[in-house]
Amino acid sequence: MNVSLLKSLALGAALMAIVSPFAVAADAPTAAVVGSKIATVDMQKALQTVEAGKKAKSQLEKEFNTKKKMLDDEQTAIKKLTEEFKKQTMVLNDESKAKKQQEIQERMMKFQDQMMRSQTEIQQKEGELTAPIVKSLKTMVKEMAAKKGYSLVLDKNEQTVIFSEEKDDLTEELVKSYNGKNKG
Repeated sequence: MNVSLLKSLALGAALMAIVSPFAVAADAPTAAVVGSKIATVDMQKALQTVEAGKKAKSQLEKEFNTKKKMLDDEQTAIKKLTEEFKKQTMVLNDESKAKKQQEIQERMMKFQDQMMRSQTEIQQKEGELTAPIVKSLKTMVKEMAAKKGYSLVLDKNEQTVIFSEEKDDLTEELVKSYNGKNKG
């Protein structure tokens, strides 16, 4: 055998020894996933479908509509005040104009503040009403997954699930189970 052939064989063996562990490691996650059972659940749909979620949504809509009416009334009043000011512009002196403009501007700033505060209050109320339901739903998903032998459950709304078999979707079962445990 010539020396260059021996060097080539030795270099090839050395490279194989270095590369082999990485090749096996690259296949390891795939091997772990192949033997796993994976399910999906649409938590948003479940939250909107369970009775407690429907009640929370209804309560939020009532509060939203009340705040919306108050804000709409204030917006209408500001528009009316602005229109009156435009009509009176020619007959008012500079001091009166400035005073009226200041009044309208202050009212608009209060209105914008009310609008932002109302939006924040609705978001906080939504969190207060839905957080316990979501927590309970997640606990139930864990129980269902353990009972059915799923090692992983993905939320369809997190935009990570591209496809899932309908048989592996636990959403409907979750809603029925939640409503069964939380009657009233």
